[in-house]
Amino acid sequence: MALTIDKKALQGERSQPLINRIYNLLQDYLAISKFKVVAMLVLTAWVGLALAPDVGRGIAVQFTSLLGIGLLSAAAAVINHVVDSEIDSKMARTRHRPVAKGRLSKTHALSFAAAIGVAGFIMLMVWANTLTAILTLFALVGYAFVYTSFLKRATPQNIVIGGLAGAMPPLLGWVSETDQMAAAPWLLVMIIFTWTPPHFWALAIARKSDYERAKIPMLPVTHGIDFCKTCVVAYSVLLAVVCVLPYLIGMSGLIYLIGACVLNAVFIYKAVKLKIAGNDEIAMDLFRFSIIHLMVLFVVLFIDKWLPL
Repeated sequence: MALTIDKKALQGERSQPLINRIYNLLQDYLAISKFKVVAMLVLTAWVGLALAPDVGRGIAVQFTSLLGIGLLSAAAAVINHVVDSEIDSKMARTRHRPVAKGRLSKTHALSFAAAIGVAGFIMLMVWANTLTAILTLFALVGYAFVYTSFLKRATPQNIVIGGLAGAMPPLLGWVSETDQMAAAPWLLVMIIFTWTPPHFWALAIARKSDYERAKIPMLPVTHGIDFCKTCVVAYSVLLAVVCVLPYLIGMSGLIYLIGACVLNAVFIYKAVKLKIAGNDEIAMDLFRFSIIHLMVLFVVLFIDKWLPL
């Protein structure tokens, strides 16, 4: 009977039009690349690049640099899918991911990660600079190995410590343009670094049972949901303070200040709402808004550069 079912499944897969199979395969590769997440990282890298001093690099070269950062970020995401495949299979939110579900083998996924990672590194070496290539590679190692393989399973502060790797793109964009470090882009890194804990903890509150089942020591699992809610509020207030710093040092103008104040006021409101009467729905509402918050914040920061007040 099992053999018959396997044959039928195989015949059904082969009977699909070739275009559908190619489309589904591309969808799986995009999924393990975390395309939407990488797109947001590239957006923040683009803003970091745009805020850097103009050194006369062409648009095509800048685009290639951002593509290199994106490819290395995607490679890190693929490795994350491979390392976490067993955990993903135990969680309702992630059990249908391509590697966890077996639609893509670990070998194929890692080969894909190696291909796009090498391509991204070469792009940065050729069209950006060695410093950017090395920093981006370090960010890949920090996320794909230090965070995913160790921190995520070792401490409830995994998101806080590991968040630095995901906060690097604005600095990478700046360095790709200038080939040197500076204080200004580190403020942008601080914004994402401070934003990361309340963003992920909101999700962890809503998916606490998933993390318990997978034995991942997320903060609401180890310290309880109420304590985690308090931490979300505290980090939301800290985020609001950090977001003002670009204005205080003259890096941005009134457009950014107004936008940042409005966005962070809403963020704090939703965090307090979660603390007072929060349920899974409110936690997910905060999680979804946090994504909008970061995207709009960096877009406003870019607009402020060209429309200063």
